Amino acid sequence: MISLLALVPLHALAAVWNRQAFESGKVEGALQGLGVTSDEASPEIEIIAPQMAENGAIIQIEVISRIPGTEAISILAEKNPTPLIANFMFSNGAEPYLITRIKMAETAELKVIVKANDKYYSASRRVEVAVGGCG
Repeated sequence: MISLLALVPLHALAAVWNRQAFESGKVEGALQGLGVTSDEASPEIEIIAPQMAENGAIIQIEVISRIPGTEAISILAEKNPTPLIANFMFSNGAEPYLITRIKMAETAELKVIVKANDKYYSASRRVEVAVGGCG
């Protein structure tokens, strides 16, 4: 896989990395970097995350989007030094489901933004963190 990345031109890799969104220190800046001007709460987004995390350095979460035409799923933790944790892109009919481990600095809202058909939808879940994982 790494050898394949060597064949990709540097300017193409830069196009994939959304510096503004990932390096923003505020949720609003990250959303702006993602192109989100407004979002609508949706019950079609399911976030499976612990209510209480013993260690903020390793929190397993699952996200399922049941919104037809899901193109992207972004995960944000409002109190992290850089709130945008991940931005997953889906294409060619890929199932909009993911499972990953994240870090959270402290107790906060975990927000998921789903892009589907050029609209943005959201869901959130509060996660209590006993010991912060970002430092």
